[in-house]
Amino acid sequence: MVPDDADLAGLQLVFWLDGLPLGRCEVAADDLPLSTATLASLASEAVAPAIGYRLFARGFEAPMPALEPELRPPSDATALLACEHPLAAVRERLAGTDVALEAGGSAAEVSVVVCTRDRPEALARCLESLRAAQPRPREILVVDNAPTSDATHRSVAAMPDVRYVRESRPGLSIARNTGVRETTGAIIAFTDDDAVVDPHWIARLAGPFTARDVMAVTGIVFPGALESEAQRMAEDRLWGFAQEFRRRVFDGRYFARMRGRGVPVWHIGAGANMAIRREAFSRVGLFDERLGAGAAGCSEDSELWYRLLAEGWRCVYEPAAAVSHFHRDDLDSLRAQWHAYMRGHVVALLVQFARYRDWGNLRRIALQLPFFYLVWLHDVFRRGVRTEGLLWWAAVSGSAAGVGFYLRHRGTPPVA
Repeated sequence: MVPDDADLAGLQLVFWLDGLPLGRCEVAADDLPLSTATLASLASEAVAPAIGYRLFARGFEAPMPALEPELRPPSDATALLACEHPLAAVRERLAGTDVALEAGGSAAEVSVVVCTRDRPEALARCLESLRAAQPRPREILVVDNAPTSDATHRSVAAMPDVRYVRESRPGLSIARNTGVRETTGAIIAFTDDDAVVDPHWIARLAGPFTARDVMAVTGIVFPGALESEAQRMAEDRLWGFAQEFRRRVFDGRYFARMRGRGVPVWHIGAGANMAIRREAFSRVGLFDERLGAGAAGCSEDSELWYRLLAEGWRCVYEPAAAVSHFHRDDLDSLRAQWHAYMRGHVVALLVQFARYRDWGNLRRIALQLPFFYLVWLHDVFRRGVRTEGLLWWAAVSGSAAGVGFYLRHRGTPPVA
């Protein structure tokens, strides 16, 4: 229920069925209030692709990022219209799948790693959601990364089912590698301290690992709140890409097809919602410690996915595994984050080129990013949004800084 006096920039509606996200839509403030008929129409249109995929798969496959339109599968509306009770059919299939997953299997082998630094309140919220998950993970490990106080240690000490490890060296990749070494599960799931997981997260993230060649699984990321301008901008520019409601499978065929233009591994998902098979680290190595927060800025997760695809393994995006992420709520923090993200992104592209000599990585730096920034700048001037212009400059300067960071650190070993 939206209060009559609510000051809204609009609504983001997400449609769920028994804990399964099926679709979303945006409603502008000028279109409020919504009638029941309008809401029903929006919901039907939003969930149809995911319902079709869950029931029939073939004909409703999700388009793969950056592929040419002619290579994208068409939706088969005829099959969906012929189904008398599509929601009931999806509910029945979902119930059977969840019972199988929660009975054990891959979920029993999941260790969860949460890396944190000086955010005990946000961490407590994250851990409460993990402790409420069904089934419970094999273990929950908090890696306290270069803390400036003992607040996190004291908070975790009150949770006997959560283990605490201090990692004095700063850097998210370093902390995640510590988590890999300290855990015992065959599957290692990662989420952020400023995220909250869905109760079914463990089981649904573990499900695709039944296929032996799947080495990484990611899930959908929703905004935990959209109350400030910064949070809305973060969703539009940084996080909104991770909201396809049908499974995607990234494999060697996709990698080969995209190699010359730059494989968009960032579309596989987000590090706030991912799981990696332990075996993957022995095959392609740990997270590159030159990347990630506290170093280049980000992309330690997508760079690992790049290695997995390059070596012939598969990565799966499974939207049934849901996480809510609380974005930065002030513009200064968002600008700093954007600068760090684009710096890390460019460093990752250069690292990937150095490893595999895939020229598509350089093409993205030299052609795709400048074109993206020009289009974005034109849009900023057209709409006259000064705050977004500052965000644009943070991204551009971050990209330039990425080249310098790589040149200074190119001789540094990926893992200390």
